[in-house]
Amino acid sequence: MAKKKLTYSEAMAEVDQILSRLRSGELAVDELASSVRRASELIAECRKMLLTAEEEVERLINPEA
Repeated sequence: MAKKKLTYSEAMAEVDQILSRLRSGELAVDELASSVRRASELIAECRKMLLTAEEEVERLINPEA
């Protein structure tokens, strides 16, 4: 079954949740590496979404460019 593509807001909410768990110390050592990996993946996906949105807005503002 394919994973549902997260929206930017959903991805950032998950990153915030991971950061909160890291800061509070509730993240078990066993989960640390996988949680940091997941946060990195989410951040990379958010960057892609932002770049795509920026390019689309630029095309809409400057259609002749």
